[in-house]
Amino acid sequence: MTSYEMAIALAKALDGKKGQDIKVLKTEELTTLADYFVLCTATSSTQVKAMSDACEEAMEKNGEQVHHIEGHRGGTWLLMDFSSVVVHVFTDEARKFYDLERLWGDAQEIDLAQALKSE
Repeated sequence: MTSYEMAIALAKALDGKKGQDIKVLKTEELTTLADYFVLCTATSSTQVKAMSDACEEAMEKNGEQVHHIEGHRGGTWLLMDFSSVVVHVFTDEARKFYDLERLWGDAQEIDLAQALKSE
């Protein structure tokens, strides 16, 4: 599975759990941290956990494992590191605070219109 395919599959998993304002940023030319960042807003700490579970399940179906998870306890943000793709799930307040879209403003945003269409 390519990093692009992983990013799209993760965006779909988040969308399946009613994630809001899902964005995929192509960062491979800007940093060695990851090829893509997937950003999403959750409405509650319960939804943050559900999204984490959905992402892990989606990747395990494709033979990929999460390498590292941060932020579980607080429930306001979550980072899941799949090596070439990093997923960031935030509550609305935490997303505004960290403002990754501004921090990674040079990254190319991937158009998800087709990928997230109802199947």
